[in-house]
Amino acid sequence: MENKMILVDTSILIELFRKSNKQNATLIQLIRLGYSFCISAVTEYEIYIGTTLKQIDFWNQFLNKIPVLPFDKNAAKIAVEINKELKRKRKLIDTADLFIAATDLSQNLPIATLNRKHFENIDSLLLIEQA
Repeated sequence: MENKMILVDTSILIELFRKSNKQNATLIQLIRLGYSFCISAVTEYEIYIGTTLKQIDFWNQFLNKIPVLPFDKNAAKIAVEINKELKRKRKLIDTADLFIAATDLSQNLPIATLNRKHFENIDSLLLIEQA
């Protein structure tokens, strides 16, 4: 697997931040497997709304180096279709997760998350197996 681009969910970034030994974080393991990564603008939003003043420097430095995919018109259309599908299944998810999944699908990327339950009911989503 050479330099395959994936989208990482907010949970992957939070785990990296919380790990005292960053080398054991899922994101680092994925990089070692040859993945490059990007995030959704929604993930950036989620990180910043949960950030304290003590954490802001870490997140500013980290997030400034990561490609951020926009939630655009195409992603919005995909989100509507995903929402219809999940509503039919009675498996609705939080709006932020819905928008992250739609952003991912609009770019046709696999996604890495530690919250598989949030995403596993979206049939067209390709979830990365954790290392």
